[in-house]
Amino acid sequence: MARKSVQKIDESMLTKMQVRKLNALRKSVGDEIGTNAFSEWLTSQPAQATQQVDKNATKIAEALHSLIAAKKLTIPRGGYVLRRGRGRVIVEPAK
Repeated sequence: MARKSVQKIDESMLTKMQVRKLNALRKSVGDEIGTNAFSEWLTSQPAQATQQVDKNATKIAEALHSLIAAKKLTIPRGGYVLRRGRGRVIVEPAK
């Protein structure tokens, strides 16, 4: 009896939780059945919701990008933390 080929799943496109689920299914019920069960489960899951874009962060990035391109501003590794103060913005090195 010829063995069926196991369906290929691109594990690099999966999240860590999905890879763990796939490996657990393969280990518990075998490669072929586990892979088939995982692919059915994956198709039944709703599509990942795209993250909402923070409008304020986008505006800050646009304002700073022009200064960085003109080499008037450099941001070191670790960056800075922005906070609101009394009528002003407080910029501190990130810890």
